[in-house]
Amino acid sequence: ETFGDRSLSQGLSVLVGLGLCVTMLGLGCAVELGQLGQQLRRPVGLLLALLGQFVAMPLVAFLLALIFALDEVAAVAVLLCGCCPGGNLSNLMSVLVDGDMNLSIIMTASSTLLALFLMPLCLWIYSRHWINTAVVQLLPLGAVSLTLGSTLLPIGLGVLIRYRHPRAADLLVKISLWSLLVTLVVLFILTGTMLGPDLLAQIPASVYAIAVLMPLAGYTLGYGLATVFKMPPHCRRTVSLETGCQNVQLCTAILKLTFSPELIGSMYMFPLLYALFQSAEAGLFVLAYKMYGRDSYKQDTLGEEEDTDISYKKLKEEEVADTSYGTVTTEEHNSIQMEPTQTAL
Repeated sequence: ETFGDRSLSQGLSVLVGLGLCVTMLGLGCAVELGQLGQQLRRPVGLLLALLGQFVAMPLVAFLLALIFALDEVAAVAVLLCGCCPGGNLSNLMSVLVDGDMNLSIIMTASSTLLALFLMPLCLWIYSRHWINTAVVQLLPLGAVSLTLGSTLLPIGLGVLIRYRHPRAADLLVKISLWSLLVTLVVLFILTGTMLGPDLLAQIPASVYAIAVLMPLAGYTLGYGLATVFKMPPHCRRTVSLETGCQNVQLCTAILKLTFSPELIGSMYMFPLLYALFQSAEAGLFVLAYKMYGRDSYKQDTLGEEEDTDISYKKLKEEEVADTSYGTVTTEEHNSIQMEPTQTAL
């Protein structure tokens, strides 16, 4: 009740809404229409986003909720996070591990669009286990769809800005990534203050365990999924990050804007906990790549450059040999001799 009565709650709702709009605007600014058309002709990214975000992750969330015997409120929070589309954090992390940025952006954008239909469907399917509880009977699937639909406007605006003003779009992408970090930090502080230490202490240890295990399972399943599709290593790293990184801003907005504080209680903190651990684990992923994987990546790149240089040198030598025709001179005894001359390129 204290969480619901605080005047700061309205400011928090505004912050969540603005943060989500800026994030979706940045996502739209990262999408180029030419790349989108190419991906639609070969929809590998779309298929991976579908399997990773709306098959693997909801199933992982459901199984973890059953294994840890969560109550209905905690289970709904976990399911909601597991059914969310990919987040912008994966785009930033893909850059740091030399991943395929086009694939990363297409997967994030396509999963966001697919979420408009598939996220309510996944929530309805996996919440059947807790159907006799009040929180599931009051699950606002219509409000969830409305919140998802509201994200289409900033995404469309971002795509338009990218098409007409590419430089401004690049700047907005950077702003959206920084706003993601700032918004999460502010949400941690404000939510912790509003809930208070008593309510925070009521979060079960099992919820913390799920917040640790769920992104780790997503990263692992994503890498395995890309391996099944026989994708190159840099694409495997990209799909791994895309699968494990969820759009926690969207999850937070849905919890805040569609559920009453009395109903959801301290479980409002779950997407923030997930954001904390998904960032930490992705950071360890990046660190491991920088320490052990980047050398092989550089060697492969260097090998390709050396092959190109050698080919060019051979080609140049052949050109020199072919253009050295020589001159004809006449000596005594009526003999004719070829004197080679070097022609400079």
